[in-house]
Amino acid sequence: MNAIRIVGEKELRAALDLDLSVLDCVEDAFVALATKAVAMPPILRLDIPAHNGEVDVKTAYVPGLDSFAIKISPGFFDNPKLGLPSVNGLMVVFSARTGLVEAVLLDNGYLTDLRTAAAGAVAARHLSRADSSVATIFGAGVQARLQLRALTLVRPIAEARIWARDSERASRAAAELAAELGIAVRASNDAEAAVAGADIIVTTTPSTAPLLAADWLVPGQHVTAMGSDAEHKNELDPRIVAMARYVPDSLKQVRRLGELHHAIAAGLVGDDAIFAELGAVIAGQAEGRTGDVDITVADLTGTGVQDTAIATLAIARASASGAGATFQA
Repeated sequence: MNAIRIVGEKELRAALDLDLSVLDCVEDAFVALATKAVAMPPILRLDIPAHNGEVDVKTAYVPGLDSFAIKISPGFFDNPKLGLPSVNGLMVVFSARTGLVEAVLLDNGYLTDLRTAAAGAVAARHLSRADSSVATIFGAGVQARLQLRALTLVRPIAEARIWARDSERASRAAAELAAELGIAVRASNDAEAAVAGADIIVTTTPSTAPLLAADWLVPGQHVTAMGSDAEHKNELDPRIVAMARYVPDSLKQVRRLGELHHAIAAGLVGDDAIFAELGAVIAGQAEGRTGDVDITVADLTGTGVQDTAIATLAIARASASGAGATFQA
């Protein structure tokens, strides 16, 4: 018989939080993608346009890890109107040696939220100016809040601006983040004004049309684009990709569904253009920011290697604390 550990969201939240250990876990995943023979197939996507929904399936095998994860991640973006979260899902952890199921992590998207926020902080740690103190976040949902929390772990953030299409949500998020983080956070109704003077700009929306204009950016700023994880999504003016020091999480992936995809379609970048991935920058194999006047862009579409990494850490923490229930299959 095979023992399978089943761990729910509440127990996973108790075992794992957004801290430097999670950031380091995700950073190691970026490095593994650049330096090891990681097996990571293309994302499997299912779109359900009738309900503004999508489902992504991601996975990766990392040499040296005893397990690998397959993540099923639905995103239904009208759910907040129903009082439901827009993202949920689960991860299944398998033995890399035998293929047997070791665990089912019923995280409702929590682990994806963690690793996505951590990826943004890792990008900022390696691409933004070390003295970056002002952050602008596009979006007011769960990921927007986590991105700001994560940034405070790696940069001396003292001020933040929140812009969202829903100004009431932006105001509510700003008030709650100010109370939680103890820094000045305000909502802005003007996206361009929110960007002015910011050191780090993070876009966290499912937008299908550019929100951030190239003309708004000035030397020294860093942009992390999180939302364009599907072919039809687009948060950045494609000119930004062409004018900035551009760093993707996975070059193969962003050519198909990231911000680079739109720059190629616009004829601003060649479809065979080569850009160093974030993992290579972290590993010292490629240059990221070269000086204080660079405009840097991280295009993060989310990779299966991050899911395997965070799932491996989560199951280790859960097992160590005895969390979850064991099911004999």
